[in-house]
Parts: sequence; C-alpha cells; structure tokens
Amino acid sequence: MARKSTKQLLDQGYSKLDAYTIGLNEYYKSLRRAGFTVDLALAIIVEKNSYPDWILPSPINPNILEPIVTGK
Repeated sequence: MARKSTKQLLDQGYSKLDAYTIGLNEYYKSLRRAGFTVDLALAIIVEKNSYPDWILPSPINPNILEPIVTGK
C-alpha cells in the first residue's frame, strides 16, 4: 500500500493505527502470494528494515502528543 493509499485511508476516517495494520496485512498477503512460507513471511514482517519505504505510513513520534479530538 503506497503512501497515497494511506492518505486515502486517513481521509476515509481510519486512524493511523488502522492504516498501519492494513499496510502490514497487505505486505503479508503479498509475501504469501510471492511464495513465501507463513514462517518466513512473518519473520520478514517482524524485521522492519525489510519494509519498502512506501509500504507503511510515516512513523509516529511517541514524544510528540497529538491533540485529542472529541466528537460533538
């Protein structure tokens, strides 16, 4: 999933966590389609250095707090 798709997910109301997990799921399914075993696909996903730079949304800096938005 490219960053453009990630932006579209956020525009549709998905949270950053939702976009991140959707990216992980797409990466896993792609590895499986390419013929990787379940164990190897999971091992590759665990190693963050293996991710293409465009597959996941930009990392969130945990030291910067985002404002809490409440529904009204």
